[in-house]
Amino acid sequence: MTTSTTTAPPRPEQAPARPGLLIGVLVLSAFVMILNETIMSVALRDLTVDLKVPTTTIQWLTSGFLLTMAVVIPTTGFLLERFTPRQVFAVSLTAFSLGTLLCGVAPGFEVLLAGRVVQAVGTAVMLPLLMTTVMRLVPLERRGATMGTITIVIAVAPAVGPTIGGAVLSSLGWRWMFLIVLPLAVGALVAGLALLRIHSETRPVPLDLFSVLLSALGFGGLLYGLSASGESAGGHSPVPPWVAVLVGAVSLLIFGWRQLRLQREDKALLDLRPFTHRSFVVGLVLSALLFVCLIGAGAILLPLYLQTVLHTSTFVSGLAVLPGGLVLGLLGRPVGKLFDKVGARPLVIPGALSMAVSLWLFSLLGPGSPLLAVIGIHVLLMIGLGLMMTPLMTESLGSLPEQLYSHGSAILATLQQVAGALGTAVFITVATVGSVDRSTGSPDVEGLHMAFLVAGVIGLVALAGSFFVRAKQPGSAPAAPAMH
Repeated sequence: MTTSTTTAPPRPEQAPARPGLLIGVLVLSAFVMILNETIMSVALRDLTVDLKVPTTTIQWLTSGFLLTMAVVIPTTGFLLERFTPRQVFAVSLTAFSLGTLLCGVAPGFEVLLAGRVVQAVGTAVMLPLLMTTVMRLVPLERRGATMGTITIVIAVAPAVGPTIGGAVLSSLGWRWMFLIVLPLAVGALVAGLALLRIHSETRPVPLDLFSVLLSALGFGGLLYGLSASGESAGGHSPVPPWVAVLVGAVSLLIFGWRQLRLQREDKALLDLRPFTHRSFVVGLVLSALLFVCLIGAGAILLPLYLQTVLHTSTFVSGLAVLPGGLVLGLLGRPVGKLFDKVGARPLVIPGALSMAVSLWLFSLLGPGSPLLAVIGIHVLLMIGLGLMMTPLMTESLGSLPEQLYSHGSAILATLQQVAGALGTAVFITVATVGSVDRSTGSPDVEGLHMAFLVAGVIGLVALAGSFFVRAKQPGSAPAAPAMH
């Protein structure tokens, strides 16, 4: 049994290296990897010209990355039980470094896409590994502050990705987006292999290939369908979006049924027992609504508004969202420390209120709105998300017994990809359908207004759900103890 890792005081053989330095290396590795999700978003137009490939095809450099993430992440619960953290880390960073090298030297679109897929395989494993390591190494009374650091990785890396990408692209070629990252990835791999020596019991869990197939069809089909419907608003996809969503939903139902049967023998690919914990489910639902708004409204709708309504350049629109991204990052550790003292509820409720108010303020924007007002509302949105993200992650995972940490982390990480794709699909479709002139294929001010109204409604739903977050238990330091 591994019950010794859940008690706060001594942590003997668990961390021969300094835990803070070890977690720092993991955080830096994850930051570099997740940055690659969005760093290419500003380079798609240049790649279309350079590689002589249509925009609908070049979009797969982003969609393919997300699809691979959605397919691989559900297997990480199995991987983290079957192999040691050091082995998982080595495979993750090696795959990411190899994919980055392929992208940097790619002679054409096909090799570039293959490199992105290999990158995504490494990235998918890293985030659950980071969350699980924190839950095992950090005492309960300090988990909030440490998980606050992970908030920087999850939220700030995608937020600053377009800004960094725009800066690199304006002075160097698109290949340098990868060639600059490559030495950072190799350095993180070397440092991690030297430091990552956590004692961890592994189990010879068998790999159920049918579950892997169902997972790939389920999450892959769902994400493909959502991405395709969002990109083209029902346009010309090789497979109709609704067919992909239907196949994905049916596959997920069968996948869930099979996991319930396999977990009776402790052989499930993705253990679903975290769903029997109320705090985990509440945190999961609120996290889903949070990522719908973070990706769909903050990362997609807002840059569209800045470029199509206010007619700002790509570089200016990237700079406009930078203050909010920095605020979100700066809030990570302070909010985590507050969580350790007061619990999740006093932070999540005002955070959800701030998110809802900012989304409704976005719906009031028009062609004459000043850029400073837009930046101010975006900062308010990021404050709300910052107050919610760390407490929700820590509370939901902290409510689980230790043997379910890896599976809970995998479920949370998978949800982030699906929620981001759902937010993108819903808001882009609403914005396109609500536009006065649909012939241009680009949303206008009316369509964006309608999409922000939908985002405001989602914000209200999240505000209502925030009251279901439980208060901190009196008389105990941890907010969410996991008894064994």
